[in-house]
Amino acid sequence: MKKTMIKSSLSLAVTLASTQLFASGFALNEQSISGMGTGFAGRSSSVDDASIVYGNPAGMSRLKRQQVTVGVAAIDAKTDISDASGSRAGTNKGDMVPFTAVPMGFYVNPVDDHWAFGLGVYAPYGLITDYESSFQGQNFGSKSIVKVVTFQPTISYAFNDKVSIGFGPTINRISGALESTLNVSGLTLPATGRPSGDGRIQVKGDDVGYGFNAGILVQATDSTSLGLTYHSKVTYKLDGHTEVRTGAGVPPQILGSGRYDAKLSLDTPESVDFSITQKLDDAWKVYAGATWTRWSRLQDITVRNSGVTRAGGVAAPALVGTITEEQNWHDTWAYAVGTSYQLNKQWVLRTGLTFDQSPTNNTDRSPRIPTGDRTIFSVGAGYSPTDDITIDVAYSYLDEETVKVNRTNALGQRYSSKYDNSANGFGLGLTYRF
Repeated sequence: MKKTMIKSSLSLAVTLASTQLFASGFALNEQSISGMGTGFAGRSSSVDDASIVYGNPAGMSRLKRQQVTVGVAAIDAKTDISDASGSRAGTNKGDMVPFTAVPMGFYVNPVDDHWAFGLGVYAPYGLITDYESSFQGQNFGSKSIVKVVTFQPTISYAFNDKVSIGFGPTINRISGALESTLNVSGLTLPATGRPSGDGRIQVKGDDVGYGFNAGILVQATDSTSLGLTYHSKVTYKLDGHTEVRTGAGVPPQILGSGRYDAKLSLDTPESVDFSITQKLDDAWKVYAGATWTRWSRLQDITVRNSGVTRAGGVAAPALVGTITEEQNWHDTWAYAVGTSYQLNKQWVLRTGLTFDQSPTNNTDRSPRIPTGDRTIFSVGAGYSPTDDITIDVAYSYLDEETVKVNRTNALGQRYSSKYDNSANGFGLGLTYRF
């Protein structure tokens, strides 16, 4: 049996994309509830609260009071699967993304007129997908859980009232688990005949990687500010294990039942965010922004398995070795425009529109990453009952273009369908100044 026969079931990092997310690829945008209200159009140029630690660390020097910002974004996704066909029978309900919450927290302390210190804890990447047990395309992925949590200590320095810079190293922990099913019914294999049934494959891994965020903020005029933020790539070398379990009717040697040490190298991409905030008058502001992300770093996924635990007397199961899956992602651009209106001292209203490219392609797209280009409409509001407290709320609606999945593995098994994805996002944040 060739090792490539199960390669699509073992690639952990392929699980790092989902229709539940509000940014391209497997990135999350949910690091600011105030920014969510304008579609993140002014993410690097507008300083509203302590979440600027992520948006542009240079902006911390514009905050004149010590403050804490905390928040949570909840994501409710919907997927319609149609025109499905494949080698195995099954269902295509499409409800594979559970209701998901993404928390965040930031702190900023202005030390003096020039220096400021900040901390951030947030999730830059992540997903949960879980297809029904009878999913027709489960040979190409059934369940995925990935979490990335980032801790970012940050400093900023203001040269004067016009120009400030900021820098923050990031400490990032990634963990993930993948489950897939491999159906071997009807295969004719040497020494085993024609087995029937499924085998289940699970991959788990984790690692800590390091990167940095850096930014510059320029007050070009009294009413115009320009921001530029760079988020570095982060390299992970995940250590974990691959576990293979065979069902009834599948001899252990078919899949190489056992537990194996697994290693996977993965780079999350660097990105550059540029935005402009323009104050029109005492009430109105408009925002525009663009973000470039280097998703072309993800050309393939390679899992290396070793350390065989013998099962059923099998000394060299088929899973041992290097397994590669092509991805061939491309770089992406996201564009956003937004506006805010200061209704009175207590209330500010926000809205925004975002266009976000998908890094996937029609050839390599799979049920794990059934995503296309996105349009996102956002509204939000901020309420300040006192000078010390602001409560932010936001809502976003995401609509994706209809995309096709057409996959065939080395066993000749296939699955094809159309995916129509949409999602609702809800955000709630609180800023306290002291």
